[in-house]
Amino acid sequence: MSLIKIFLNELEQESVSTRKMLKIVPDDKYDWRPHPKSMTIRALTTHIAEIPGWIEHGITNDGLDFATTPYNPKVINNTKDLLELFEESVAKSKSQLVEENETKLDGRWVMRNGDAVLMDLSKAEVIRHSFCQLIHHRAQLGVYLRLLDIPIPGVYGPSADEMNH
Repeated sequence: MSLIKIFLNELEQESVSTRKMLKIVPDDKYDWRPHPKSMTIRALTTHIAEIPGWIEHGITNDGLDFATTPYNPKVINNTKDLLELFEESVAKSKSQLVEENETKLDGRWVMRNGDAVLMDLSKAEVIRHSFCQLIHHRAQLGVYLRLLDIPIPGVYGPSADEMNH
């Protein structure tokens, strides 16, 4: 099986779990944060919704330079818009996870801020890194939602909220 097919399957699986988490974010909690040093739910969920798009960017570009392309996230104020952003990101990446792009996966992708290199990865590694970031931040969102006493859906099996005690 090709790496592209493996990555496409993983994107489809992780998208299901991520969608479940994003759809339960209450519209009135976008400014909430668990600690002054923590991101707001808006910042965290916007980041989560954008992460699948990194796959498309990694395949179609040779890198990203924050000195010339500053990060300006879309401002999200409700869960409907959040889910739309997520679906756009997933669709963009699925459009690039096609067999003809298998040969691109060994190419390099460099993230930098001017002369400072932040990451230098193969395009395949960019995709793996994207999945790791998605899973990490989705779990972080689970903690936020738990602290707000919102029942958490199961991701890789039933959650404690779904279990019959």
